[in-house]
Parts: sequence; structure tokens; C-alpha cells
Amino acid sequence: MRLVVPFAILAALLAGVVLLDGGSSRGDLTVGFRADVFTLDPQRMSYTQDLMVASALYEGLVALDPDDCSLRPGVAERWDRLPDGVTYRFHLRPGARWSNGDPVRAADFVHAWRRAMLPDTAADYSGMFFHIDGAEDLFRWRADRLASFPQAGETAASLWQDTLKRFDDTVGLRAIDDRTLEVRLRRPVAYFLDLLTFPVFSPVHEPTIRRYTRLEPATGAVREDAAWTRPGTLVSNGPYRLASWRYKRDMRLERNPHHWNPDAVRSDSVVILPIEDANTAVLAFEGGAVDWIHDVGADYRADMLDQRRTYIERYGAELDRARAQGLSTDEAVAQLPPPDPARGERRDIRALNAFGTDFYSFNCRPTLSDGRPNPFADPRVRRAFALAVDKETLVGSVTRLNERVSGSLVPPGSIPGYEPPKGLPFDPNRARAELAGAGWLDRDQDGFLEQPDGTRFPTVDLLYSTGSPRYRDLSLALRDMWRRQLGVEVELRAKEGRFYKDDLRNGNFMIARGGWYGDYGDPTTFLDLSRTADGNNDRGYSSPVYDGMLDAAERETDPERRLALLADAERLLVEEELPILPLCTYVTIYMYDPVRVMGLTEHPRLEQRLGRIGVVGSADGR
Repeated sequence: MRLVVPFAILAALLAGVVLLDGGSSRGDLTVGFRADVFTLDPQRMSYTQDLMVASALYEGLVALDPDDCSLRPGVAERWDRLPDGVTYRFHLRPGARWSNGDPVRAADFVHAWRRAMLPDTAADYSGMFFHIDGAEDLFRWRADRLASFPQAGETAASLWQDTLKRFDDTVGLRAIDDRTLEVRLRRPVAYFLDLLTFPVFSPVHEPTIRRYTRLEPATGAVREDAAWTRPGTLVSNGPYRLASWRYKRDMRLERNPHHWNPDAVRSDSVVILPIEDANTAVLAFEGGAVDWIHDVGADYRADMLDQRRTYIERYGAELDRARAQGLSTDEAVAQLPPPDPARGERRDIRALNAFGTDFYSFNCRPTLSDGRPNPFADPRVRRAFALAVDKETLVGSVTRLNERVSGSLVPPGSIPGYEPPKGLPFDPNRARAELAGAGWLDRDQDGFLEQPDGTRFPTVDLLYSTGSPRYRDLSLALRDMWRRQLGVEVELRAKEGRFYKDDLRNGNFMIARGGWYGDYGDPTTFLDLSRTADGNNDRGYSSPVYDGMLDAAERETDPERRLALLADAERLLVEEELPILPLCTYVTIYMYDPVRVMGLTEHPRLEQRLGRIGVVGSADGR
């Protein structure tokens, strides 16, 4: 029988559905997000929905092919890497234009990237720009000058002139002419071009922003009025322009008539609906108000995925034959007979492997936050806890979302040419042997692990955030596994988001739930998490050997050898040292009808581009 939204919640959803009919006209493509866009300023973006909309409104120098994440020209029609290995010259295509018809200039990139290099902008991803020679020094210099500004006796204008001069004199970024941008890095960065595909490296229309920019006399800081990102004012250079935006109601994007590549755009208009209630989102899709739900969060999504699995299993042979002919999964499914509701089948929901890993962190510091010795400072103890986890049971019986279990931090198959290590298996006997090797035995047969001096293994403090039932359910399952396999006591401690992050940062935990999505297509987007000085190293892990392996890979100029060195470093991390216990690759769950909706990529990085997604029967759903 086809699963529908439970009757008991229909009344509660009615008000939400009414909001979806708030007077906005439907787009050729209508998308449901779990939250509204936070900002349309590309340099200040960090949320998933912001970044996806940015890829429709803006275009950087280099673009990704969503199907295989290979690099292709964007605003830059070509680029050169000079013999010094750190200098790039990008040649902008003559047809690149803003939505008001102005040509896109190299100076627009200089202005945008300089904004990200200044503390005034408070850009979450400012660190990405620090690969550029002089960028980090400029950031710190200006931060120091702003901090001392009230006592310095200078004016905001003079400080700004000093800043511009320092930028011109010391930062490796300049517009040679309107169509040539030169970038000089601090050192060779193998993934620099991939970085440039991230929306924070998009240009901005300098004349527009200048009208909304002022110097703050009391602090010396540059302040920008966010009104420059509003409909009627925002000037964009991507395949779409911003037609309207009613916060927490809807956003409408329409084709940019001046974009250099109009043939690549499938839908003339895109409407984005922020639907915070997960059940309302499913109901909106079922009722035809939405073509694609970007991230299905309903509690019963696992049951819906089971219905898809039933359908796929019935036509498994036909599906395999279609894929053997080179069709994608969606193309193959679209050729199958419709699902049979009487059999409990559906095809309009799908879990796709994402570019992220669900994991738990071990506190690796010598002592705990209360001063007690930390048993997890010993890698043998960390290995023991990792070996005692049955990941197949976790994804099969706890999360039930068909995730791929993983022993690596880098999701398998997500980065061309990189083969992550296998990690540790589920092996309870070896787990107990690792604990014994670390001196932890039940010496008195009293049910407690002890050291030779009588020190008992402490009750394990397992920290998780309250943001999702998933975190609680996984933590409960891990507690039971560790109790059963290792004979240790585990106490769960739930904290709300901000307080959870404070405890992580302060080392106030033994084991903590974590997770990470990659920002760019290189293993270091995951492996840098365990560098000694990395700002996201909440585990307090410090290994000169591991840091040295990453440094050696950074110096390596041969691409294949470099990836092999990084795989060796990850092997040390997930098979020997274990500051992080990888559980599974994240999945993102979409709702869409593959017969109607086309253009969604299946690549693990899930670089969905709104411009290439079309709906059969829309204005241009080809």
C-alpha cells in the first residue's frame, strides 16, 4: 500500500500548505528547500541553500561539470599557469556580461575577493583566500589596525587608503586589464582551480556595491548595506537574475538575458519555496506544488525509501540492462512501468551518496577537562572502540537510509584518482585484545576493566547535539554496542547546538558525535581536520608524523604521487591513530519524479545546478 502522510498530522500541515499558495506564480521549475536563503552576498555565504542559489545567480572563473566534477571554463574562457608554478592568468571571455548588460571585468573579481580578505566582511570562508600571496597578512594587518583604531587618532578614510595601498603592494591579485586577471599563490596548491568553482570566489558588480558602501567613522570599518542584494538592485552574472524574493515565502529567478551561454539553461524561471516543516514539504510535493524537494527530512522517509526499494527490486533485471546501455539510474527508471501502489511501490524518492561523512570523535588530549587522565589518549583504546562498532547494523536498523558504511573519512568514489583506505572492520575479539594491550582487563572478575594499579576504566561521556533524532539514535546504539562488546559503561549527554559546540571546542567530552561535508574536490578538505593547528580539530589530536605526511603531499608536484601520499596519511588516521571513527557516507534524500524532472546529477559531490534542471512540459523542459 502506498505510504501517505499520516492522517493525524494532516490538520497540522494545512496551515503550511496554505502558505505555499501565497500568491506566487509557479516557475518552470519549483524547488523546495528546508530553509530560506540567508544571504545573496557570495563572499558571505556558507549555507547549502545559499550556495546552490549562488550557482544560479553568479558564475566564477572556472566551473564544474556536475556529472563528473571535471573542470571547465566559466567566465574565464582559458587560463595559463606560469612556469613558477604559483601564478595563474585568467582570460575572461568577451561575451561575459552582467544582468544589466555591463561587461564582466577582471576588476569585479579583484573587488569581490578583496572583500573576502578583509575582516570587515566577516566571511566564513575567508581562509580559502589565504592561499593567495599576502592575503592572510592583509587580513591580520587590517584586523590589528581596526582593533587599535579608536586610540590611533586616524580617520576611517586614511585607514582605507592605507588598506588599498597595502593590498596593491603586497597581495598577489591584480587586474592586468579588463579581461585579464592575475593570481599569485603563496605556494603551489594542487586543487586551486577546483577551489575557484566554489561560489565564494564569484565576482560582484562593483558599481552597485559601491553605492551601498560607507566608512564607519567611529570604528574605521567598511560597512555595506545588504540592500544591494535585493530584487531590483542585485546585478548578477550567472544564468539567472533575481526577479523577486519574499523572505520565508518564495524566491523567483528568471533567465538572465545577457548570459553568454543561454543554451545551457533548461528552465526559463525557477521558484524556490522555503518549507521548514518536513511533513509539509512532502505534502507539497504530493500535491504537485513542488517539482523537487532538495532534502527530505520527514521522520517516515525511511519507509518511503523502502517503497522505492520494493519497486527497484521488482524491475532489477530491466534496470541493470538499461544501465548497461549507458543510461543513468534516473533515465533507466523513467523507462520502467509505473509503480504499483497496491504493492507499496514508489519511484519519486531517492537517497544519493553525498560528499560528507558521519563520524564520532575521540578526545585525544592527555587529560580530560576535569583534570582526570584520559584513556582515549591511547590509540589502542581508540582502535578498540572503533573495532567494536557494527556499522552495518547501524545503517540497516538504526538510520535505515541505505547509507554506505565507511571506514574512511573521504567518501569513496568522490574524488577522481583517489582511493581511500578501507579502515577498520567490525572485530570484537580484536577490540578486546586492543584494550588488553593497553592494560585494561577485568582483573577481579567484577565486571570492571582495570589497570594493574587498580584504576578503573571511567564511565565514558558521549556527547551529542539535540539537532536531530538521528544523533540520539546512533548514540544509543553505540552505547549498547560498547557495553556489550567491551564491558564499559557509557553515559549519554545531549546539548543544544551552541552549547554542544562550546563543549567540543573546550574538550569537554570523551566521545562526541561529528560529521563533515567537503568544500572542494580534494582529500585535504577532510584530512586537514586532523592537522595539529587546524581550527576544526576539536579532538585535540596532534601527530608530527601525520602533519609531516600532509606537508610532504603539499610539496609533491606529481598528481598521482600526491594522492598516494594523502591516502597513506588517511590510512594512518583511520587504521592506526583513530582520532575520528568514520561510520558511513552521508546521503541526501530527494523527492522528484524521474519521468518529469531531468538534469539532476548523481555524482557524490551533488553539485546540482538549477540552470540545467528541467521539467517535462515546462516552457523549455528539454
